Amino acid sequence: MMNFFKRARTIVDKQAETGEFSGVVSIWQVDKPRVEHACGLAHRGWQIANRLDTRFRVASVSKMFTAVAILQLIDQNKLSLTTPITRLLDLGDSTISAEVTIQHLLTMSSGIADWFEESENWEAEWAALCREHPLYLLRRNADYLPLFTQKLPNFAPGARYQYNNAGYILLGLAIEAVTGQTYFEYVRQHIFARAKMTQADFIPLDAIAPNLAEGYVPEEEAESEQKTWRKNIYSTTPEAAGDGGAVATAVDLHRFSEALRNGRLLSPASTEAMLKPHISQSDEPISGYLWQYGFGNEFVLSTAGELIRWGHTGEEDGVSCRFYRYPTHGLDVIILGNQSWCAGSLGWQIHDLVQALN
Repeated sequence: MMNFFKRARTIVDKQAETGEFSGVVSIWQVDKPRVEHACGLAHRGWQIANRLDTRFRVASVSKMFTAVAILQLIDQNKLSLTTPITRLLDLGDSTISAEVTIQHLLTMSSGIADWFEESENWEAEWAALCREHPLYLLRRNADYLPLFTQKLPNFAPGARYQYNNAGYILLGLAIEAVTGQTYFEYVRQHIFARAKMTQADFIPLDAIAPNLAEGYVPEEEAESEQKTWRKNIYSTTPEAAGDGGAVATAVDLHRFSEALRNGRLLSPASTEAMLKPHISQSDEPISGYLWQYGFGNEFVLSTAGELIRWGHTGEEDGVSCRFYRYPTHGLDVIILGNQSWCAGSLGWQIHDLVQALN
């Protein structure tokens, strides 16, 4: 294993030297840090470096927090997997089918329209959405409802998997409806505090907060063809919601992993449900693996059906994150980046190193 950690450090060093990655990489084994590397700038204007304790926005990685919160409420018999979401949230006048349940939303098999449908032309479509619906108005889960509740569904509930952020917006609203707390208050109290995620929080992009990395989007100047950078404040949602956007340190995400695995967040039955796949993402292998989704949790399996890893990715303008758990080797791989699309290549290179251990 020592050779594995050495090679992982070398990969991170190379990505950092070329400027392809800015952020923190943390690899834990048996709940001890084995690789901890910070590189790049948390604030380019003041040339402030990222540190191991820097907080990063984690985008869709925080779907895992939403899923755990829902399962906690199921443990308390305040919800069930079969609860219809339209009845719970009084959405009878929407285009959302009355058959859509909590389980459909958790597993992204609801078929409902997304608040932003990604396609091959997603950049142009995202720019159009931002012009028509100013992002600064999206402050709470309920603010997203007009973006999807009157759109026609994509398919019948339970028919198949399709990645969907709107479903997690509805789950965030379900948490608020059942608890009487805001989504943010509930997650802070029942997940962050219980898991001892002391630096995790929900911080708006326009807030002044200590030790928080800014997000940067690369651009290329037409004349010089040199890469420049701009902040992500006009190109991503200003606040978190049920579908993503919390901030955390690498240590926070490891503590979440530890608390989840050790049953400190959920009952034994719900812990088991959270840590197993529930639906296939594709009928055929992708990149030599079977991909499945669970409750806010993505699973990668061998073509023989052996579990390789679970966790989640997070991508938005100026944010690129990976949180992977490799149970066979007892490894947590945490990659938190504050520039667009910088974690993917690094994540796969470390993944290949893990696979070489078999």
